[in-house]
Amino acid sequence: MFDLLPARWSQRNPPVSSVGRLDRDTTGLLLITDQGDLLHRLTSPKHKVPKVYEVTFDGRVPAGLVERFAAGDLLLEGESEPCLPAQLQLLGDGQARLELTEGRFHQVRRMFASHGLLVTALHRSRFGEFSLDGLAPGEWRLLPLPER
Repeated sequence: MFDLLPARWSQRNPPVSSVGRLDRDTTGLLLITDQGDLLHRLTSPKHKVPKVYEVTFDGRVPAGLVERFAAGDLLLEGESEPCLPAQLQLLGDGQARLELTEGRFHQVRRMFASHGLLVTALHRSRFGEFSLDGLAPGEWRLLPLPER
């Protein structure tokens, strides 16, 4: 992934790191920084930074799905701790927006699958205060350093 960045970035000290990750079949916002404090603030589970996903899925939405995701009691297969409450907004035929404050392995896909829904496209449109507003796929921009 980092081979797409300007060559000089590979020589930065401290090195650049991605803030969170995207699965192979997921598109959207990916932050890259060499600011360790920013990286920690955005990725530490204790900070509960919201991430917003645009979800395309196949299947019939079961009654109560919005409430179930919001309840904070959804237990994913193979896990012993339920997911934190998530805000699901159904947008129409096979479209939804989901806001999470955690980032488990394939979490969005697994949450939908637990209710018989197959995610066919997944796009992260926001991570904390950062969004993709105005960027086309493959475009990037430098962001101002946060004030300390």
